[in-house]
Amino acid sequence: FLLASLSTMCVQAQTTVLRIDPHETDAAIEKVQGPDIAVYDRQAPQAMSPPRLLLYLVGTRVKTESSVDLDTAFSHWGFHVVALDYENNVVTVACAHSADIACFDHYRQTIITGAPGSEKIQVDPANSILNRFDKLLAYLVKHDPAGGWGDFVADGKPVWSRIVVAGHSQGAGHAAYLGKMFAVDRVLMFSGPQDFFDDLHQPAPWQARPSATPPARYFAFLALKDPYNVEHQTANCSVLMNLSALHAKEEIAMMQPGEPIPGQPRILINNDPTTEQRHGSTLLPEFESVWKYMATAKIQ
Repeated sequence: FLLASLSTMCVQAQTTVLRIDPHETDAAIEKVQGPDIAVYDRQAPQAMSPPRLLLYLVGTRVKTESSVDLDTAFSHWGFHVVALDYENNVVTVACAHSADIACFDHYRQTIITGAPGSEKIQVDPANSILNRFDKLLAYLVKHDPAGGWGDFVADGKPVWSRIVVAGHSQGAGHAAYLGKMFAVDRVLMFSGPQDFFDDLHQPAPWQARPSATPPARYFAFLALKDPYNVEHQTANCSVLMNLSALHAKEEIAMMQPGEPIPGQPRILINNDPTTEQRHGSTLLPEFESVWKYMATAKIQ
């Protein structure tokens, strides 16, 4: 029942994984790293009501294929999942030493909406994250009618209140920016954002703007020895979550694999001394319990 451009692979008995060439969803969209990926488990024991969709954005120069473990885990918890190919070839920290206080803001706005204004990257509206997401959802609704994708679309646009936006590294900042723009279900940030001005010693100002998504719905999972500086990431997350310095400390929990979540933190930090891939460690399957907590924790 699917077009040839949309291939299906069964990862486990109940899980469907679809790989879609972005160009097939809109002739004006260019493939950057690889296919878009869509995952769901229609028989998940914890299917949600109303249903929820996870929009996941990978990091710089990373292919969506890298997220299949996370995508599959979320599908088993009742989520539909989309991992989106997008213009991710320019690293976020290109703005870290800029004299333009709006550098990070323009960088993210250009990638997400296609608006001009960034000196670091050029993306036209057709190749923006928003258009790619719109067109992918429309494609899935049409070509996978049994998949339930229509639950996340109304009048041709995403139903943001049913969408969790998440991302790793560069993608973490895009997820946060989308949370500012739209009232999403929640925002999950892995190893980011990196939007910190090194020379000014401060988070990028866009992170303090009023948010369509309440700050209590932002969650982060960081790594203690991340080469992109966990202190800067924590400062960024604290601004996004509207936390004072005191409250930020109260919201932080240090984590190692297999440990129960202490209390109800919103900033969790991997301090496992055996982990070598520090920046990518937040995506290791041994932290699946942290992912689930972030996605399902009660909102205070």
